[in-house]
Amino acid sequence: MTVEKMIEAATNEFKQMLELSCGEAAEAPLTPAQAETITQGIQQALGAAGRASYRAYLESKEESRDIVVADGEIYRFKKFSPKRCTCLWGDMEVSRKLYQNASDTKTYAPLDVAWGMVGEHLTLEVREAVAFACHLVTPEETAALLEKTAMFHPHPTMMKRAIQEIEACVAPQREEVDRRIREGEEAPEGTRVVVASLDGVNVLLNEKGPKRGRPAERPKGEDAEEPTTAYKNAMVGTVSFYGAVPDGEKCPQRLGCRYVAHMPEDKAATFKKRFESELEDDLRLGTSSIIKVLLCDGARSLWRYAEDNPLFDDFEKLIDYWHAVEHLSLAAEALFGKGTDEAKTWYCNYAKKLKEEDHGPQSILRSMDYYAQTRTLSATRRKDVATQRTFFRRNQAKMTYADFRRRGLPIGSGPIEAACKTLVKTRLGRSGMRWSREGGQRILNLRTYAKSNRWNPFWQQYKELRYAV
Repeated sequence: MTVEKMIEAATNEFKQMLELSCGEAAEAPLTPAQAETITQGIQQALGAAGRASYRAYLESKEESRDIVVADGEIYRFKKFSPKRCTCLWGDMEVSRKLYQNASDTKTYAPLDVAWGMVGEHLTLEVREAVAFACHLVTPEETAALLEKTAMFHPHPTMMKRAIQEIEACVAPQREEVDRRIREGEEAPEGTRVVVASLDGVNVLLNEKGPKRGRPAERPKGEDAEEPTTAYKNAMVGTVSFYGAVPDGEKCPQRLGCRYVAHMPEDKAATFKKRFESELEDDLRLGTSSIIKVLLCDGARSLWRYAEDNPLFDDFEKLIDYWHAVEHLSLAAEALFGKGTDEAKTWYCNYAKKLKEEDHGPQSILRSMDYYAQTRTLSATRRKDVATQRTFFRRNQAKMTYADFRRRGLPIGSGPIEAACKTLVKTRLGRSGMRWSREGGQRILNLRTYAKSNRWNPFWQQYKELRYAV
């Protein structure tokens, strides 16, 4: 009987709305403008039919009792009260029974409880659509997009509240949620290498901070407000799965990638815990023969963290090749002068040696020493040469690029470099954006689930938490 009521409600509403919106237009000659009018009319009729059918279904589930008991407390029927919400077919009202306790201090709506809409104004499907869209663009841009493509048009403020509610629901159980998601995964077929990478990326926080750049030259009053320019380092981690080197290629095929990201935090404690948990679970997906690599740029803080962490004891460690040749370029400029032919020739020669010869780093050091001793350099350039020499001397054991290439292993940290841009900068680094740490983290959490191809299992975990009995 419920389905019959839903069909009847939808049919009547669709017919009435279609006649109202398309009656005259349907009889006019066909033109692009008339076709657009009819399209809009059908869309309005479909929305009205969807709302009517959904309302009929919900109201058919209403309580028929005058007294209900919830959490050991008795509630008596008081009145019918409209529940206003946004569903897939637009804004709607549902008339439901409202009950009140004996002291008139609390109300209870059984339909809201059964429906999962206590305190909610967006239905579950709308919440998911909004959360997914907002991981890509701002709530304001999402509103503009939905205005053109959907029947539901929640206000940006409602979207922000929905994302806050999702985070509040998941955050206390984040570790367990992530563990359950990973439990259902397998390593990509053909995985032979797992590469872990970490890096930092600046985010502009909505906090007081020292002004960057040149000091202000114009006078200003003592009470002038200081700008909020607190740039801090957010952390990003990737776990990448690689297969064999395809025929005709020199680099192994990347089969998949998992992401972890966290807003700026003292000593990155939360990030490290989540990244290590991610890495440990990902390693369990593979076999004992899988090659494990830690591949990062030359940041000392990252390598100190790795060297002090037993998790990375059996990892092969490599500095990103492209980061190494950046230092090689700086060494060439210091030795031969910026933009000179000698600098270009020396750089190209030793960049090739670094990639293709087992003792490339040692060759670079010998050459740097030779030219530093035989050329007349300014004090500044000698200091620059010494800085780059220290980099190659300190990291030569992590520059075994020729060996990695022979074995079909990656030598570039492309996934982590791309993650810093696409995961953080693309969404959080747009012009004029300043973030609270909590607000930025809400977006980063959504983005990491989506970018790691985990959106569906994440949303399933949210639903189980939100509607747990």
